[in-house]
Amino acid sequence: MYISTFLHIFLLGLTVVIINAEFSADDCKKLGFNKANLLCSTCDKFNKYNVPEIYDKCKECCLKDDDYDVSGFKRYPKAILKVCTCKFGAYPQIQAFIKSDRPNKYKNLQIRYVRGLDPIIKLLDADNKVEDILDIHKWDTDSIDEFLATHLSTD
Repeated sequence: MYISTFLHIFLLGLTVVIINAEFSADDCKKLGFNKANLLCSTCDKFNKYNVPEIYDKCKECCLKDDDYDVSGFKRYPKAILKVCTCKFGAYPQIQAFIKSDRPNKYKNLQIRYVRGLDPIIKLLDADNKVEDILDIHKWDTDSIDEFLATHLSTD
């Protein structure tokens, strides 16, 4: 009796944990969603057209609309682009971005060289806590520039 009750409570708790789990940026990408700029209001359109299986997955990948500026994108106070200079040969577009004048446009962007690291952008909140980490190895220079212009605060 007690074991059965305990098992039911455990399974209920496990179900709640699984339901509340968010998909990672990689999971969302595999599902066809871009977690960096998918607003939850966009997901509501799937619900409107009665596509619940896509709606549920979309909701796991979306960003709450009320955290964003007028353009609909979240602005981060600070970003850090991290890469190893040894990877410049494999990622010439990242090298081109870093060596150009483009990073100078973003006063709250830091570039850090970390031995052996593939290129990433860490997005930080006002307290310098990491909010998101983006793998940018496939991004071209224009994509990096556009992303930073859209998501990095200009203050």
